[in-house]
Amino acid sequence: MTTAQRIYLDNAATTPIAEEVVEAMIAMMREHYGNPSSTHAHGRKVKGIIEEARGSVAKMLGCSPGEIFFTSGGTEADNLAIRGSVANLGIENIISSAIEHHAVLHTVEELHHKNGVGLHMVNLLPNGHVDMAHLQTLLNSATKPLVSLMHANNEIGNIIDIETVGQMVHQAGGIFHCDTVQTMGQYRFDLSQGHVDFLAGAAHKFNGPKGVGFIYINKKNRIPPQITGGAQEREMRGGTENVIGIVGLTKALEIAYREMDAKKAHLENIKGLMIQLLRESIPDVSFNGDAEGNSLYTVLSVSLPPNEASSMILFNLDLAGISASGGSACSSGATGGSHVINCLYPGTNRTTVRFSFGKQNTEDDIRFTVNQLANWYGQKS
Repeated sequence: MTTAQRIYLDNAATTPIAEEVVEAMIAMMREHYGNPSSTHAHGRKVKGIIEEARGSVAKMLGCSPGEIFFTSGGTEADNLAIRGSVANLGIENIISSAIEHHAVLHTVEELHHKNGVGLHMVNLLPNGHVDMAHLQTLLNSATKPLVSLMHANNEIGNIIDIETVGQMVHQAGGIFHCDTVQTMGQYRFDLSQGHVDFLAGAAHKFNGPKGVGFIYINKKNRIPPQITGGAQEREMRGGTENVIGIVGLTKALEIAYREMDAKKAHLENIKGLMIQLLRESIPDVSFNGDAEGNSLYTVLSVSLPPNEASSMILFNLDLAGISASGGSACSSGATGGSHVINCLYPGTNRTTVRFSFGKQNTEDDIRFTVNQLANWYGQKS
């Protein structure tokens, strides 16, 4: 079985690169090779391409080009926002949650232990959503706070209301950083409203290339670079720009915006079908988080009842030609399992499989996958 013949249901980890994106990157590699920091014609041409890309991204997000900085991905963007805020914006306390991506969790924990920054974890409701009343309580008592909460959780899909959280944070005199890696290209953003101070995105989550992303930094915030060297990215990030990746990122985001409404309708149907078929086929199946409520339409975290197949479920799915995961790809080598599931369901004996959907998935993919699960857990559908 070739990779192309397999069913790919791990789009939250990464997405297949779009053919239009490949073509744009190949054209860039063939035609424009100048260093954008060079002042001659070759360099100026490439510099212009980068600035055109920056303007395109900014226009889609409703901000100014000067507020977009290209990075190596979401992890670097998260680090730049959080570390830069502590270094230059007088942050004394950080408010986050125990189910954030490790790019955020490990960073805030290090700043707490090594730099003495206060660290406060907001309570989570039983369905995995942020306890907004507790967030307000923390904001009322924390001096000079930075709030770092992701737009949609990458394992269970729960979504926060960016506008509401941003208003709460700013009324308390704080700074709001939002990791939108899972939702960039899935939803439209209007950063002109000023609800967010920092925002992170990564191209490979919306059918672009790996190794490139961006950070939005509201113009009122001045932070130092974390990678020092040359004056690239207006002295915010040293190092020759990943021009080919930037071109790919921009093309991928343009396609995502162009196809967003149709893709959303298609994947909402795909997710709903999987929920329906799983309920019909597997007794005692359940879904982690708020799967049928305020949740990302590309992610479904399935909780399966314990049985003899549980310990080998991902392996057996793989053998059946289905790529899925137990949680975040960034934690796949961890021995303690998913920190998100362990936090929300401590001591559970159930098995979690995260299925995440892309525009290439079909109803037949879902029916085949559920049929395989039913062979191990319930009745054949």
